[in-house]
Amino acid sequence: MEYLPPYFFGIAAFIFGLLIGSFLNVVIYRLPLGESIVLPASHCPACDAAISWYDNIPVVSYAILRARCRSCRARISPIYPAVELLVACLYVLLFIIHRDQISTGSWLPLLADIVFVSLIVPLVFIDLRYKLLPNAITYPGLALLLMLRALAPDPWILAHTPNLFGLGGAPIWARSFFGSLLGAAIGGGSLWLVREVYYRLRHVEGMGLGDVKMMLMVGAFLGWQLTLLTIFIGSLLGSLIGIFLILLRGGSMKMQIPFGVFLGPAAIIALLVGQPLIVWYVGMYR
Repeated sequence: MEYLPPYFFGIAAFIFGLLIGSFLNVVIYRLPLGESIVLPASHCPACDAAISWYDNIPVVSYAILRARCRSCRARISPIYPAVELLVACLYVLLFIIHRDQISTGSWLPLLADIVFVSLIVPLVFIDLRYKLLPNAITYPGLALLLMLRALAPDPWILAHTPNLFGLGGAPIWARSFFGSLLGAAIGGGSLWLVREVYYRLRHVEGMGLGDVKMMLMVGAFLGWQLTLLTIFIGSLLGSLIGIFLILLRGGSMKMQIPFGVFLGPAAIIALLVGQPLIVWYVGMYR
């Protein structure tokens, strides 16, 4: 493997991302409907005709078929290739970020980030389509990401986790796991608090529990600092796009906008560039 050129792994990451993106499309479409994500095989949602393997090649088949089903000519949503390309590009970015670690034989941090991104992407698109953040993703995702943080400690989280309860001399995995729990508590707890305060003041729910569970999962992986950055970026994105939609459609400030649609991209931004952003911001006041 050491004799293979770096771009080989970049291409492999892109192709792998396309394949996983294709699977995530199945998750996005079927999971909210309570359908199995394994059986039956891929089929057209309009005419139910089985999709042959040569019509199920990520992105390529969409282009060849000109966005239409071969059997009934129903239009295929552009979300399908968009998800596949998004996941593929994210995997390549993660590979670039971790290439130095990979060169030393350390693949686990890259795999952990890939799992995180692969959990966030379907949540975003399901929330966009159904205004739903399924427990079938957030609950297993929380458990899986807690485990990954113990197995693949993040130096950033370790450096910013307070040495409480005598953790200073604890093994690295234990300190990383505590930092993960702290991030989950701050991520989910802060949104839960906002939700409760809003309900007490307005007597209506301004935020679903799905957002709280999503941020439990995000916090478990990113740690408390990047989790707070995620909430800030997500709130900023939501506010700007919400105002734009209100002006465009003539709605009101009570217009319902799924928050997970903004928290998800914000979490990925925090994962990719959050650490230098925080360092830059803190450096401005020194």
